[in-house]
Amino acid sequence: MFAIAAAVLFGLALLFEIAIGSVAEIITPTSLALAGLLCVALHLSGIATALPRGRRR
Repeated sequence: MFAIAAAVLFGLALLFEIAIGSVAEIITPTSLALAGLLCVALHLSGIATALPRGRRR
């Protein structure tokens, strides 16, 4: 539950970081850290396990 809330917060922080910066300033250490934390939070919340894999018979 907390991982989903963290993923939402990190996603919003990443969007704000990208929206504030100009095109040349999008890839900064802060935005990369926020993207990494977003991926970790999504992984811990189990988002990837909810996706269907392969063919179903």
